[in-house]
Amino acid sequence: MAGPLSHIRVLDLSRIMAGPWASQVLADLGADVIKVERTGTGDDTRTWGPPFLKDASGNDTREAGYFLAVNRGKRSITLDLDTDEGQRVVKELAKRSDIVVENFKVGTLKRFDLDYASLKAVNPRIIYCSITGFGQTGPRRDHAAYDFMIQAMGGLMSVTGEADGKVGGGPQKVGVPVTDMMTGMYATVAILAALARRYETGRGDYIDIGMLDVQVGFLANQAMNFLISGREPRRSGNAHPNIQPQDVFACRDGHMVLVVGNDSQFEKFCAAVGRPEWVRDERFTSNAGRVRNREALSALIAALFIGNDVAHWVGLVEMAGVPCAPINTIPMVLEEPQVKHREMLRHLQHPIAGSVPQIVSPICYADAVLSYDRPPPLLGQHTAEILRELGLAADNTTASHS
Repeated sequence: MAGPLSHIRVLDLSRIMAGPWASQVLADLGADVIKVERTGTGDDTRTWGPPFLKDASGNDTREAGYFLAVNRGKRSITLDLDTDEGQRVVKELAKRSDIVVENFKVGTLKRFDLDYASLKAVNPRIIYCSITGFGQTGPRRDHAAYDFMIQAMGGLMSVTGEADGKVGGGPQKVGVPVTDMMTGMYATVAILAALARRYETGRGDYIDIGMLDVQVGFLANQAMNFLISGREPRRSGNAHPNIQPQDVFACRDGHMVLVVGNDSQFEKFCAAVGRPEWVRDERFTSNAGRVRNREALSALIAALFIGNDVAHWVGLVEMAGVPCAPINTIPMVLEEPQVKHREMLRHLQHPIAGSVPQIVSPICYADAVLSYDRPPPLLGQHTAEILRELGLAADNTTASHS
């Protein structure tokens, strides 16, 4: 069964994380994604290691884990965009593509005659998505950006980490490049919406995605809390600012999270852990009271939980129907029975390593399948194949008419 986007071709001019994340989602959905890479070096993330994928003999390949995480399902062609030949091949690909994804600095592709206006001239139906740090307009439009700096500049780090004055206090970035990934997801949503609209109008569109816009856009409840209260959100570690008790608690042999979501769950939690008197304490009878008296309640729970193991407390609280979980390491996550059942870890055939592990898409359809038939490509692996499809022939590292 073909994937839901098996009729779509994507010309991927992006590199690093945000753009490749978007194009990998489209590839998983079945699109034919052609990744254009620089001759000789390729995507920057190919070298962002160690770790590197091991070959069949246990030696490092040139395939870094970072690259392998965001380029599944694509075909790689090497071109030099600053040459006439490279530009001609890109335009030939654009004629046969539905979507272009790029994340060059503002104005770069215009210099190469590969901007939206230029590619729209050869394919009026093209959907062209530009991803930059700050968007195509505004005083910072020409500035470069990376996930870390946008997490800082966009406010995320101001609400992530332990409170000042506590052990380990201070701003923290999220442990994965979440702004890059959310930018890729917003780009994917915008692309699919433009694709749906094209079926109605017959016209393509231009999409301008800025990472800072994305980060501001998903400040979500923290921004809204400020807007309606006028109080600046502060770092509070793992404690939820609006719902309690929701926090990390140390047990005798590790840590767990407790995620009580309402008054009924709090009552069930107290009964499960043998502390029904907490429900009758006027400080804790409502969620609003528990938020105001969070430190007192957290101290009581912490003193209780440290006396036994994670499995003991998780077992009791789960049995009562109250959300909670151990804090798993990544190896533990991959051994989690639910994760195994959902087949989130798969191994794809690889031309050098034999196989390559992949954390796959969480999307599941009833009447369609996702495509996992291509591993992340070697640099330029499909150059000759793609040029043949275009009626061109490879001449060393450039392209010329056959």
